[in-house]
Amino acid sequence: MTTLYRINVFEDEFHSKVVTRVKYNEILDYWDGHNWTNGGVGRHLGITKLKDGRYVLIYGTQWQGEKDYGRVVSPEEALHEILKSHNTELLTLKKFKDLKTLAEEK
Repeated sequence: MTTLYRINVFEDEFHSKVVTRVKYNEILDYWDGHNWTNGGVGRHLGITKLKDGRYVLIYGTQWQGEKDYGRVVSPEEALHEILKSHNTELLTLKKFKDLKTLAEEK
């Protein structure tokens, strides 16, 4: 389920500085037999790449009082989350081609 709105992206896990805003997505979610999820009950995960080449993990929540947000991550962490979610078809997308190369090197 992808919604059309933008979320704040922070440069680190401490949410110290908003560096940009990106479109929300949940493309790293998977079907667990009951729900689309990734990261626990009521939690969702997406990924995107900024124009400057940095990767952003998108953290979604269904919990009241919490907000969706993004965080800049290393290419290695971005690749790890794609592999963990078994959504390896994302590596065939042009914007993730360097992650495919990184996966082939490992």
